Amino acid sequence: MRDDATRVHRILLNLAAFVIIIAGMRAASALLVSFLLALFLAVLCSTPLRWMTDHKVPKFVAVLSLVLVILAVGTVIGGLFGTLVVELGSTEAQLDRLFAEQVEALEVTLGAWLARFGLQARQIDIGELLSPSWLLGFLRQLVENLGLILANGFLIILTMVFMLLEVSSFPTKMRVAFGEAEATEARANFGKVGTAVRRYVGLKTVISLATGLSVMGLTALLGISYPILWGVLAFLLNYVPNIGSFIAAVPAVLLAWLQIGLGTALAAAAGYLVINIFWANVVEPRVLGYSVGLSTLVVFASLVFWAWVLGPVGMLLSVPLTVMFRIVLGTSETTRWIAVMLGSERSDEITSAIDAEVALAMGRSGDA
Repeated sequence: MRDDATRVHRILLNLAAFVIIIAGMRAASALLVSFLLALFLAVLCSTPLRWMTDHKVPKFVAVLSLVLVILAVGTVIGGLFGTLVVELGSTEAQLDRLFAEQVEALEVTLGAWLARFGLQARQIDIGELLSPSWLLGFLRQLVENLGLILANGFLIILTMVFMLLEVSSFPTKMRVAFGEAEATEARANFGKVGTAVRRYVGLKTVISLATGLSVMGLTALLGISYPILWGVLAFLLNYVPNIGSFIAAVPAVLLAWLQIGLGTALAAAAGYLVINIFWANVVEPRVLGYSVGLSTLVVFASLVFWAWVLGPVGMLLSVPLTVMFRIVLGTSETTRWIAVMLGSERSDEITSAIDAEVALAMGRSGDA
């Protein structure tokens, strides 16, 4: 009986500690987001940094090169997206006029169709549900979020640089602090996290790029204005699991309805559906699901949870953060069951593949 009470007390204590930690993370989300983005970039850059240093490139030059690449990519994407949104915003008055005309025509058509059955259309203010103002507000909010990230870019990049500079000395510090055995185990766990995150980001980027190009081609083929904008939007939002691609479709379909007509809007919606089904439901589960080892339910739950804790950036980092916690939880016998519950059906195969890659990487670094 006493053992049962002790177990219950331990569970309650762990739950209380979890709630306190999450509350602290949410309260410090502004600072935590910058640190996590820096850590995320450092993990991604560690492999090219190691490759450059192995090929006799000075570490300072290698780190500077990576920083310049990150700044260039961020500037190009942010500048292109912001410019196109501003250009679209300049037509807001015209879009409002088209929206009013389309809504009036839709109400007349719907009223005539219902009158055939002796029914009367209920007055619904469609403008409150979906309008050009909503579309532009949504896009401007995305630009503002990108702007906030860029505004903290100096802090993020500086933190990432210090992390990369510490990479080479970190194993030595671990051995001195915790001993050879624990340092080796910790190094292996860090290697698992890094390998899983890099695999996820690499595959997700390829799939997001393919999705963005498909959307760009679709909107250009249908004659919808700003196909590059919709392609970039699809590329960016595809990093948000489960719902990002569908959110990206709404503005383009709405614009197609306003500018061309309902038939083109339906064609655009069908095209988006086919693209999302193919890339998100056929290709992605085969290659991306294998790379992270998380069940579909866990991916969606992590999206909601990390978005609540960290805000919009939490959506982007939801899968990498959950993968990290799953690997960490799997290192302890007392928490291994949680890691198993978070995993997918092929999680054992995924873990074995990651272990093999980490062992190979550690063997190479040891030989060096």
